[in-house]
Amino acid sequence: MLRIAEAVALKTSARHHLTLRHGKTAQYHSLLLFTFPSDKEGHGGTRYYCMESTCPHLGAPLENASIEDVEDEGDIEDAVIVCPWHEYDFNLKTGESSTGMSTCVYTVEERDGEIWIDPPKPDVGSSDDWEIVELRPVSEAFTAREKNAEIASKMKALHVDDDVQSHGDAVPSSGETASIPPPDPLPTTVIEWAVLVLNTPEPAKKVHYTRLAVTAFRSGEVKQIGGGRWSTTKDGNDNSRTWVRKDSEIPPDMPARQDLQVVRPGQEAKRGKGGTVASRIALLHSLASIEQWAIDLAFDIIARAPQIAAKMHADGQLDSAKLPVSFYADFLKVALDEAKHFTLLSERLQEMGSYFGALPVHHGLWESAEKTADSLLARISVIHLVHEARGLDANPMTIKKFCNAKDDDSVKILNIIHSDECTHVGCGHRWLTWLCAHALPEPLDPVQTFRANVRSNFIGKVKGPFNVEDRARAGLTREWYDHDLKGESKGSAQIVGVQRAEIPGG
Repeated sequence: MLRIAEAVALKTSARHHLTLRHGKTAQYHSLLLFTFPSDKEGHGGTRYYCMESTCPHLGAPLENASIEDVEDEGDIEDAVIVCPWHEYDFNLKTGESSTGMSTCVYTVEERDGEIWIDPPKPDVGSSDDWEIVELRPVSEAFTAREKNAEIASKMKALHVDDDVQSHGDAVPSSGETASIPPPDPLPTTVIEWAVLVLNTPEPAKKVHYTRLAVTAFRSGEVKQIGGGRWSTTKDGNDNSRTWVRKDSEIPPDMPARQDLQVVRPGQEAKRGKGGTVASRIALLHSLASIEQWAIDLAFDIIARAPQIAAKMHADGQLDSAKLPVSFYADFLKVALDEAKHFTLLSERLQEMGSYFGALPVHHGLWESAEKTADSLLARISVIHLVHEARGLDANPMTIKKFCNAKDDDSVKILNIIHSDECTHVGCGHRWLTWLCAHALPEPLDPVQTFRANVRSNFIGKVKGPFNVEDRARAGLTREWYDHDLKGESKGSAQIVGVQRAEIPGG
């Protein structure tokens, strides 16, 4: 059995998304953990259920799927979760579906106020080596249908309050985004949504569209990934292939930006040590700019992934032409987090008498994205496992500056951001190891693949001090970055400025 958490810790939400990583093989596995309270008279006790986080049909995410009762109204024993994509239903207790399909469910036990599960069997190794990477509350905002109000209310009854959960998945609402209409026409694929966000210059609208994109995907309004396909034509005795896609699915060379003062890296306003309001504003403004880029970086890898994966497969480098749906689900979650971070920071800037755009910013991080635009291995290595991992190193020092200034409101925001960034580095680690495991003609060593891509696509030494504990929590143990890891790439003054200054990304 695997200990998950104290039972009281699960009261923030009626369902949690649970990510496991195998300590020996780095295999990842995602589950959903449901919590149902006793009835109004206190009978029955709290009941827990655990099942796979994705539908076995096409891999659609189930975390925002609706819960329905099929026989005795309100009886949780008869409740089923309904896939938002194709209406497949799965009994929470047995995993069985009325369609004849089934999904795996896992025994949950409560022991002395702690919740334990019988974990899944790993592909290789022992079940005793699973580690918990993330236990994330799932918002119930989009899970209940009107006809299931009674069950929905039972699930909502467990919530402590909306504020506790607002930092789990949702982008904080603001008057600035509430009045923004949805795009017309609405995108019909995940890639169309990604490209729309990349082409949106206004920060508030970018945040709003990010939330709409994630909601459309999780609710099943958008079921297609999209991104294009190969078109083969006869050219003499040879066949030539061309990647064909809609104009609305072609990512821009650079995301759109709105009326910002752009300078070279290192030429922004001096940020100082946080001792003055002006210094703290400069620090938060710099972080807000990074978070805006992080939104775009998440959507850019989404937009480019279908073609890159198809090319890797066609060239005999990957065993599948398509990435799992969970790849897109994970990076959509990253994008939503980054939008949340940007909103929190920009609102905090306004509370302090400033606003995003008041100070100069640089675009240096994007050149790292341009350099790695044609390789998933290089992109994940440099952007997510160097720049974002550097954020894990830098964040505690930044938080300390704000603590010393007794700026508690900013500290709360920075702690939220840091907690999320650990999972983002973990996302990069998960998909780099997945790509290595599925490489052809034989699997690749993920550590050596990472280090080789850093040497080829990064400039200068990957410098400490390192946050060893949080890096390890995200999957980056010391062998990933120790032993004098140094990039040997050449680039413009702009990218050199970003990388040598060790500016954290995301």
